Amino acid sequence: MRKNILMITPENKEINNFRKKQYNNFIQITMPYLAAFIDESKYNITLVDEYNQDIEYDSKYDLVVITVNTPNAIHCYNISQKFREQNVKVVMGGPHVTLLPNEAIEHCDYIIVGEAEETWPQFLNDFYNNCAKKQYICEDAPSLKGIPIPRRDLVKGRYFTKGAVFATRGCPYKCSYCNLKQIYCDSFRTRPINEVIEDIKSIKSKYFVFWDDNFFGDIEYAKKLMTELAKLKKKWAAQVTLERCQDEELLKIAKKSGCIYFFVGLESFSQDGLASVNKGINNVSKYKSIINLLHKNGISIQAGIIFGLDTDKKDIFEKTLNACNELGVDGVTVSILTPLPRTPIYEQMKSEGRLISNKWTYYNGKTRVAFKPKNMTAGELYDGYMWFRKEFYSIKSIFRRMSVSKTNLLYNFVVNLGYKMSILDTNKKCYK
Repeated sequence: MRKNILMITPENKEINNFRKKQYNNFIQITMPYLAAFIDESKYNITLVDEYNQDIEYDSKYDLVVITVNTPNAIHCYNISQKFREQNVKVVMGGPHVTLLPNEAIEHCDYIIVGEAEETWPQFLNDFYNNCAKKQYICEDAPSLKGIPIPRRDLVKGRYFTKGAVFATRGCPYKCSYCNLKQIYCDSFRTRPINEVIEDIKSIKSKYFVFWDDNFFGDIEYAKKLMTELAKLKKKWAAQVTLERCQDEELLKIAKKSGCIYFFVGLESFSQDGLASVNKGINNVSKYKSIINLLHKNGISIQAGIIFGLDTDKKDIFEKTLNACNELGVDGVTVSILTPLPRTPIYEQMKSEGRLISNKWTYYNGKTRVAFKPKNMTAGELYDGYMWFRKEFYSIKSIFRRMSVSKTNLLYNFVVNLGYKMSILDTNKKCYK
């Protein structure tokens, strides 16, 4: 007899209100990917993504699966409680569970810690046979060879934004605010190129994104993959480090293979600020030449910017805006520095007594400040961050940046407009 399994990609209302009107929100790939491991002779599968769906608590399920990141942790615990009150079993995994398993296990029946390629199928088999253990822990780095193609067919709606895929896992760098080293086994791995290509072929939309943490982590691998990718005539984006974009041959291959833009973690225009979070691989003096090289090769840049570094003063917001306008940065994903659990910066701020709250809702990097900044108040940091977002996506700034960039103009205008609409909606709410 088949069991009913519900798989939830959670998103609390605060974050959903923040993201809803942005046009480039691709799906989180975790649940469609894990669904591909499930034997449908044993389980009936339902996927729910709270980005655009509601959870039906009255439906009958044998098992509820929730992937938990830190800012959604409390929300996930509340979801779990509602199902457990109906005697439905709940299993949790994901970044927050891996970081704080002893906390998570108090709010569910089972946990899966770390990467799940080996432990998830084992759990599914044990649960079906009524002998599941409380926790399953990844002991060794799983191979990415022979993994299944995600079940995107189970995703409701989102035709243009369900094309997420990954080719590699891990990152060779150790930025102090990043928790990748604590979440993944400490090794950079690649997926067989032919398997990545088959995965991408299965995406119906012309557009997709690589969900890799550092797509250029292995340059020779990336070149070989992109050479094959060029044959598919699709359009794509990926996250890379700026210093790897100095290789013009790499950029030419990327453009030929259909690359529209790169998400690049600039983080700051202060070299001292970068050093304070162990991001010395970025060289501010080279930003202009590398961004010009990207634009020369027809690739837009979506820059990651972080405010709240210990070197940031109250003039950082205006200085960053002026620099972005001058360089023609096509778009930004701007965040407030967030001391995620078990990262070096979390341990530092905890030891200094600078954490404002232990409620994980504060740790989303978008609508809350979780710590006491050094050179301004938490309120000044939040207000400055919001001012920057509003000014960066003002019509004046959009056209000024586009006149410098001259790259993918229609695409850039649509994406910038989406962010502007999102900001107008966010400004109606106060999260401080």
